[in-house]
This record gives sequence, structure tokens and C-alpha cells, in this order.
Amino acid sequence: LDIGPGDEVITTPMTFCSSVNVIEHVGSTPILVDILPDTLTIDPDQVATAITPRTKAILPVHYAGHPCEMDALQKLAEEHGLAIIEDAAHALPAKYKGKMIGGLNNLTAFSFYATKNLTTAEGGMLTGDPELLTRARMLSLHGMSRDAWNRYSANGSWYYEVVSPGFKYNMTDIQAALGLVQLQRIHKMQSHRWHVVAQYNKTFGDIPELQVPIEKPEVEHAWHLYVLRLNLEQLSIDRGQFITELNERNIGSSVHFIPVHMHPYYADKYGWKPEDFPIAYQEYQRVVSLPLNSSLTDTDIESVIAAVQDIVETFRL
Repeated sequence: LDIGPGDEVITTPMTFCSSVNVIEHVGSTPILVDILPDTLTIDPDQVATAITPRTKAILPVHYAGHPCEMDALQKLAEEHGLAIIEDAAHALPAKYKGKMIGGLNNLTAFSFYATKNLTTAEGGMLTGDPELLTRARMLSLHGMSRDAWNRYSANGSWYYEVVSPGFKYNMTDIQAALGLVQLQRIHKMQSHRWHVVAQYNKTFGDIPELQVPIEKPEVEHAWHLYVLRLNLEQLSIDRGQFITELNERNIGSSVHFIPVHMHPYYADKYGWKPEDFPIAYQEYQRVVSLPLNSSLTDTDIESVIAAVQDIVETFRL
């Protein structure tokens, strides 16, 4: 993609730091824009205002598994000659307007980390333009022109050339085998996630102190995360105390994410303040990720629901 020093890449503050770290690794400048309040994904209108002559790419993040507004982003990319690099770490097997995320011919990065919908313990997958994938494959193995399979298979050759200073980013056979088995089960595992989400939404949707996550009609949500939002003005506790109360009831939870612009490295380097991206900052203060995986039993689901109900009833204003 020829992105490097002096270039800018537009992305969201509501993401894990890796989305922005990769921009730094190639010497480019991350340009953050605020998010949509309903899906917590990047706001295309904000992207439009941030484009400059130095902009080379847009890096949307399919937050929690809900696809971004890709039509609007694709239109901007085409109008300005920009690349789109999709962060789909949460988005397997999400769909946008009937098409799988990863199927829009943009470079799209999936994560197979231990907590993901499909896991190989560590690792990931890149989809997109075949020529770019060929180069990525070569860079993932020291910049060698042939991988071990092509060198040592029956019709292979021992000869190879190093054509670029690459890295050691290849997946092991054991990891790949684990992933292939999980891939065969992905729809069954996903169905269970939908079941969990339906139970949560059925109860939490009727509690005014809570805001449940949405799924827009044109998408199929991957439901990697179930991000509940607290209407703090109706509670006598903040999000931190809410999490403490969950812990005391033996319910694990997390926060996704501390916005990138609030981390010391980026705040110091770019002079960003929490209020620079007001929607991301506001929503960060009230999000809680509840347990969501394909192994939760109905008893587990009931325990989570009961704990949340009890906390709300105890601290309702």
C-alpha cells in the first residue's frame, strides 16, 4: 500500500491499541475521529472532515462484531483514492448487506486470539487483494520467496531468495489444525452466542437503567462482545463500582476499550485530551462487557442476568 512516514491513516479511538500501533510501526500518523453513538463504530461523516492531502488509508474497526458503515466509507475511499484496511478482529462471521466481512476486497485482518469467536490460541488471518496477500505471505516468513511447504513438498525446490527484510509471523501447523476444526463448528458456536444475546436483551432491554447493544437491519453482528451500557444518571454508582459489584457476585466482566487517545503514549505524543473525542469518552465511562462465549450454560446466563438485576435494584436512584 506504500504507506509510510509523512502519511496519515484515519481510525477510531474506540479500539484496542494494536489498531493504532500498526500505523506507528510504518512511521505514519494516526488521525482519530469520533464514533457513532449507536454502534460505537467509526463515524463516516467525521472521517470525511479528517481527510487531507496526506491521508492514505481509512482503518475502520468492526467494534464488538458490529460492521461499520462500509458503503459510506467505501464511497469516501473511492472519491479520494484511499485504501481501506478493515480491523475485523471482532468480526468473524459478521456480514454487511449480505456479504461476509472480509469479502469486500479490502485488506481485512481477523484475530484468532484465545478469546475470539474462532481461536488458534494466537494468530490471525488476512484477506483481500491476491497480490497484496502474496506480499504479506512473503513478509510473514523472513521475506523468503518460497515457504517450507513449497521447498520441501514432492515437487518443491530447496532454492529460495530473500526479497525483502521480513518477519517471523507465520502460524504453526498445530495452530492451523485447531483453527480448521473450529471453523467447521463456527456456525454452531455462533448460534449459541445468538442465544446468549437474546436472553440478555430480553431482560436488560426492559430495564431503564441499562442500554443494550443494537444490531442494525443491514448487518449480521458477530457478537464477539456483549457491551452493556449503564445509564449512570439513573444509578447511584459509577461503572467501576458496578464492575466491583459484579465481581462480588462471581461474575467476570471487562471494559472495551480504554480509548486510544487516553493512553499515556498517545496522549503525550499527540496532545490528545479525553474530551477531544466526546462520544468515545462519554461511552467509555459507561460500557461494561458481560460474559459471552459459546460455552455458557443456561445456568450461567441466568446467573449473569440475576447479578445485573440485583445490582440495578440495589443502586437505582
